[in-house]
Amino acid sequence: MDTNAVLDLMWIVVCGILVFFMQAGFTLVETGFTRAKNAGNIIMKNLMDLCIGSLGFWAIGYTIMYGDSISAFIGSPSLFFSDAENMHNLFFQTVFAATAATIVSGAIAERTKFTTYLIFSLIMTVFIYPISGHWVWQGSGWLTNLGFIDFAGSTVVHSVGGWAALIAAFLVGPRIGKYTNGKSNAIQGHNLLIGALGIFILWLGWFGFNAGSQLAISGDNANAVAGIVITTNLAAAAGALVAMFVSWGLYGKPDISMTLNGALAGLVAITAGCAAVSPVGATIIGIIAGVVIVFSIEFIDKKLKIDDPVGAISVHGVCGAIGTLLVGVFAIDGGLLYGGGFHQLGVQAVGVFAIGLWAIATSFIVLFVLKKTIGLRVSKEEEVDGLDIHEHKANVYND
Repeated sequence: MDTNAVLDLMWIVVCGILVFFMQAGFTLVETGFTRAKNAGNIIMKNLMDLCIGSLGFWAIGYTIMYGDSISAFIGSPSLFFSDAENMHNLFFQTVFAATAATIVSGAIAERTKFTTYLIFSLIMTVFIYPISGHWVWQGSGWLTNLGFIDFAGSTVVHSVGGWAALIAAFLVGPRIGKYTNGKSNAIQGHNLLIGALGIFILWLGWFGFNAGSQLAISGDNANAVAGIVITTNLAAAAGALVAMFVSWGLYGKPDISMTLNGALAGLVAITAGCAAVSPVGATIIGIIAGVVIVFSIEFIDKKLKIDDPVGAISVHGVCGAIGTLLVGVFAIDGGLLYGGGFHQLGVQAVGVFAIGLWAIATSFIVLFVLKKTIGLRVSKEEEVDGLDIHEHKANVYND
């Protein structure tokens, strides 16, 4: 193996490790934004997403996603991937699959059965996510052939998780006390410091998420990687700043949780076009995401009455879709503002709609069956006392 090949392989492994560490970020965000009595349950769900995702994606999910195409819609499945020359790719894609699954956790926090969640996490990582991923990231996938651009997964990873989270939150219902007399009541998280640390960890991990998706760093790839790091960072910064000012205008004070989610909104939105847009384009995408996130969270909470404790549906589903569509506007090669007309925007819309429909339909079928069989929701007593003590016979905070 020559030096460049070794360098590229190591780059993918290192970036995969950064994305792996994003599980810690998700755990902290979800824990900080929810109540102390459910912290252990959230720890367990995020840990199991990684464990189940690692085993399930290796066992069959990877080949469904990247195997030779049975058709333009699905790869040829085989058990227990064992190609020694591609283990670095298996690892990198495994941590992406775990990310897609763990997005659902926060949206249904504090009232969902642990056993049911484990089953859905498995189905997400071995079936729902790999098939939509095949459409875009396998060379013969139908959206690849159409010219759809989703470089690192605004739609393939984040919107899939976000739309699944929407269905899950709808079917499981709101937390006790969330809505009374048609009014949405704030249920404060127990530790915004933990949540903020989680955001910073996710921001760090996103450099591996996006720049690692270049899949190489040798030669001219180094310049591409540097550009991706810059567009990623600018979008996150713009998203946080704008979300702060928008929340300031709406609430009279700069809202901490909205500002933190603004950073995530910018990161999710830029993930599709991080290699296709200029720094200016990335900043504008972050600005748009920073505005959208605030109003989306407000709309889903107060108008739709869907209880999402961490804003996962808006951050990942809505901003993932918006960011993917904006590639058709800001892409330097073929974007609307660069003389490409509406073609790329139309292709992006087809991809966003198709993958959204897939995630919503499959998630609904799976979760509806689970609801009617083993159930989605814990009992009222368990929810009031906290999931930690009933589901795990433990408390994170012993005092």
